[in-house]
Amino acid sequence: MSTRESMSPRVTPATDNPPATDASGLLLPVPDDDGEPFWAYAARGELRVQACGDCGELRFPPRPCCPHCRSFTAHWQKMSGRGRIWSYVLPHPPLLPAYAARPGYNAIVVELADAPRIRLVGNLVAAADAALNSVDPARLRIGAPVKAVFHPMPGGVTVPRWLLERP
Repeated sequence: MSTRESMSPRVTPATDNPPATDASGLLLPVPDDDGEPFWAYAARGELRVQACGDCGELRFPPRPCCPHCRSFTAHWQKMSGRGRIWSYVLPHPPLLPAYAARPGYNAIVVELADAPRIRLVGNLVAAADAALNSVDPARLRIGAPVKAVFHPMPGGVTVPRWLLERP
């Protein structure tokens, strides 16, 4: 082994760490220290975004340092839960076996009404506890107004999902 190789840190490839899934095989979020408050607020039915404690700039995903002023102080600002579909995709074919049983499911990117530079990824559904494919894909439109609802997943994580404001 060369000196250079022995000095390089060992990096574990992402494939060595399988993603967290529920009993049906659906992917679950894995909260980290910076993002844990986001998930805790979601469990209470609140959509909150991290804000700098010094300059007030909103940021997502959460991180320890403000990218604008480099402050390490932060708080979690409550959002209205309203936004618009900024983008979407209908995966064909589903990449994971558990999603193959849900043809026509969607993944959307929502631009928040309170913070247009903040975009969250989720699913458009007919109700908070509805199946991922509960909305006809023909109803998806860029710019459509949506509102957040919250769905508890197995394992104790609650995820935001999205409903059309005008069904």
